[in-house]
Amino acid sequence: MKLKNCLMGLVFSVFAASGLASSGLMGQPAPDFALKSMTGVNLRLSEYRGDVVMINFWATWCGPCRQEMPLLDELYSRYQRVGFSLLGVNIDDDSSKAIRMATDLGVSFPVLFDTRKEVSKLYQVDAMPVTVLVDREGVVRYVHQGYKPGYELQYLDEIRSLLRE
Repeated sequence: MKLKNCLMGLVFSVFAASGLASSGLMGQPAPDFALKSMTGVNLRLSEYRGDVVMINFWATWCGPCRQEMPLLDELYSRYQRVGFSLLGVNIDDDSSKAIRMATDLGVSFPVLFDTRKEVSKLYQVDAMPVTVLVDREGVVRYVHQGYKPGYELQYLDEIRSLLRE
């Protein structure tokens, strides 16, 4: 019995470490929002209907976010021309820190500012980073919490799958 419980715990730990969050959003329409971008233009999620959209919630104080952002930018650069969009939603109180970090990292995807945390609440963000993949119809298909090296390979598989639909 102890071995069975130990194995069950191991299976649960592996699943939890995969970064796939059990979210009430999966299978639901992605909550629409509009936020000011780093360029000063307001961007609205619904304007991206027809694209596969990755929404990545991040903060400047989050080490895994800093590690993940250049990898996300590679995915964005590679798949943008075939209907993939990425919106980086920063939750810092001070957007100047986010601008500095995004500039230092050289990200090319749009960076948006959720200084009042309204959008992060809509998306039930309670960890950093949180990555949400939305299909072409505007439905949340995948939600990931956290980041560890290798997660980008799972993102790649999911993006490709959604682009083929």
